[in-house]
Amino acid sequence: MEKLILDGNKVSNAVKDSLKVRIERLKEQGVEPSLVTILVGADPSSATYVKMKGNACNRLGIISRKIHLPNDTTTETLLKTIDELNEDNSVHGILLQHPVPSHIDERRAFEAIALEKDVDGVTSWGYGQTALGFGIFPSCTPAAIMKILEHYDLSVEGKHAVVVGRSPILGKPVSALLLNENATVTTCHSYTKNLPEILKMADVVVAAVGKPNFIKGEWLKEGAIILDAGYNKGNIGDVEYESCYEKASAITPVPGGVGPVTISMLLKHTVDAAERKLSMDN
Repeated sequence: MEKLILDGNKVSNAVKDSLKVRIERLKEQGVEPSLVTILVGADPSSATYVKMKGNACNRLGIISRKIHLPNDTTTETLLKTIDELNEDNSVHGILLQHPVPSHIDERRAFEAIALEKDVDGVTSWGYGQTALGFGIFPSCTPAAIMKILEHYDLSVEGKHAVVVGRSPILGKPVSALLLNENATVTTCHSYTKNLPEILKMADVVVAAVGKPNFIKGEWLKEGAIILDAGYNKGNIGDVEYESCYEKASAITPVPGGVGPVTISMLLKHTVDAAERKLSMDN
């Protein structure tokens, strides 16, 4: 069976190429798309992600601002910062880098982001609209997974999709997006019994569990489509790549799979937000 490697860099470049014309059109009308990233504390991984997102913005001509708050920042101070950005008409997207220090109420902070600026899809309001099929900005990694399927013309309609993981910004929203595309969806998690037997029935597998090499090839059905959204220390995904590759008809590598597309979807959502604001202002 011929294997299809789902190249995230190729998909990401296609998305970014489509944005260039839109960004130029906005600039001709006096609008520069702008994304502000808030980083609280000094987590090195978070700092790296913020830098990557900033570089991606700069390469496309999107204004990127970083607000770096100290580790001892209170929830109230963070909420005040978000509120100021909500009121700033030059800001189109707000991203609060996850995770924040444990003493901060992260959910309250997420909920404070204005819906029209929630380009990372973290508010419960945005999630609810996404689940109902009319959300503006789905969470970026679920959006990336759907974009990869679309780019490679892999329809999920009528297929059994198994999502392993139920986080509020990955497992749950991607389950909703797949359901909206007429897949039959099973969402598995740490309390799921007989996970290998459930995966044996899956036409599409989304791995979003945060455990390196967790999903084994012998658990999979021949010809399954594998989308590995995991990224663990040592550039290792949530699926055991070699054994899963043997069974899969299509599979995302790690790195170079879902990750690059996640960042490009954040850029797309920022441009979408700028266009929406321009349309409303006019």
